[in-house]
Amino acid sequence: MKRNYFAVGIALTAAALVASVVLYPYLPLQMPTHWNIHGQVDGYGAKSWAAFLSPAIMAAMLALFRLFPWLSPKRFEVDTFRSTYLYMMVVLLAFFAYIHGLMLWAGLKGPWDISRALFGGICLLFVLRGNVLGKVQRNFWIGVRTPWTLANERVWYATHRFAARTFVLGGLLGFVLGFAGAGFYLSFGVLMAGALAPIAHSLVYYKRLARRGEL
Repeated sequence: MKRNYFAVGIALTAAALVASVVLYPYLPLQMPTHWNIHGQVDGYGAKSWAAFLSPAIMAAMLALFRLFPWLSPKRFEVDTFRSTYLYMMVVLLAFFAYIHGLMLWAGLKGPWDISRALFGGICLLFVLRGNVLGKVQRNFWIGVRTPWTLANERVWYATHRFAARTFVLGGLLGFVLGFAGAGFYLSFGVLMAGALAPIAHSLVYYKRLARRGEL
């Protein structure tokens, strides 16, 4: 199972690299690399590095996800939820491959408003990660890692069950609002609310257990 996840991750990284190599002769010398909240390009980079930035980041992520289990201290290992851990790795790599595709398309077709496509991808990332957050056990690498979740296992599990709902709900609502033309600030605010609510939840739940003497 572990090899299958890493095989998918390597395939995604290789596909991003091959796309850059194949399209490199057709890309402009200066590629758009950053867009503001209005979808306007406000950053460019030389194609000599911009065309390969995302594949390089993806390769580094693969190495880190391979290394993190070895670095994990006792009682914070990822072995007990390894399939979920690797699933999150693949989802994150797929997201970066998607961003890379958008950048290459912008380089080939000229500057265009990718804000909606990018925001849609972020919302989907929230939904896919939120769908498995309840299976993530206490560790230092992925999940809602606050001082209160790391300090207490009950707080960790309660927070991640809560986060699973807020991530999925925030991602779905943000996606619908974004494509319905509700405006960036409202759509992004809903998405961020889904991401930040679990942090507040972890503090409140920890203090509640502390008052009850249950820590």
